[in-house]
Amino acid sequence: MSHDASPSPTTALNGDASRRGNTPQAPATTVPVFESEQDILARQRKHQSKRRRNIWLLRIGILVAWLGSWELTATYWIDPFFYSKPSRIWQRLVEWFSDGTDFGSIWYQVLITVEEAVIGFAIGAVAGVVLGVILGRSAYLADVLAPFIKAANALPRIVLAALFVIWFGLGLSSKVATVVVLVFFAVFFNAFTGAREVDRNLIDNARILGASRWQVLKSIVLPSATSWILSSLHVAFGFALIGAVVGEYTGAKAGLGFLIANAQGTFDTAGVYAGMLIITIVALFAEWGIGGLENKLLKWRPPSASSAAASGI
Repeated sequence: MSHDASPSPTTALNGDASRRGNTPQAPATTVPVFESEQDILARQRKHQSKRRRNIWLLRIGILVAWLGSWELTATYWIDPFFYSKPSRIWQRLVEWFSDGTDFGSIWYQVLITVEEAVIGFAIGAVAGVVLGVILGRSAYLADVLAPFIKAANALPRIVLAALFVIWFGLGLSSKVATVVVLVFFAVFFNAFTGAREVDRNLIDNARILGASRWQVLKSIVLPSATSWILSSLHVAFGFALIGAVVGEYTGAKAGLGFLIANAQGTFDTAGVYAGMLIITIVALFAEWGIGGLENKLLKWRPPSASSAAASGI
């Protein structure tokens, strides 16, 4: 008895697939694509450039909105005689820089204030660093002088400007003295803390290896306290400008503080704002210079998380 061989389901399936030309294939594997170093750097630069552009656009937008609202408010709702407005401030600045002030060139007034601030800043910063590091490394001297330093810090230092005018006159000396007093304490406390925060194990190891006190101070203490000291300089130069302006405001023959005091006396609100704006610009330039110095001196420091995020890393 003959039986016809019927194809199995698998054989039939394979036959159909071969007749259609669709042979079974292995699933495709995904090959990972690795970015080159140049591609990563280019992407980071693009991200950083975009972020910087957006930041500046937002800053300009805030500034335009603020000045525009001030201009409109002073035009329609408030008295510009008391509050001034950006257009009048701009006119005063153009007048000062093109025709000069009633007391000479505006550049001369700026130079006087900057000279007072820089000289007082240098003296106060050096004195604050030296005394802060010495007391930070000498617990005995720190305990002896602590009440005197706290008492001096509690004095209303702005009021001392009036005494300095009486002692040193209306010239450069009284303004420099005011600046020194303001800058000294801003730098001193940071230098003192930075010297106290040095790793004790580093100092002990250096002493075991035969390092002298001066070598320890120069090679370990000062580098460790540098970040503390430099961070205080940003605030200290702002205090230096404040001290110079307050000293000139109290009594002077020239300077931006003198111009502001004269504008106040003549009810020139635009002149007061113009003087303040010039001082602000000088402070921003000083901040930029101090920031550049800090970056050069602290190249060894690894980037912080915030700076790494800002660079797109």
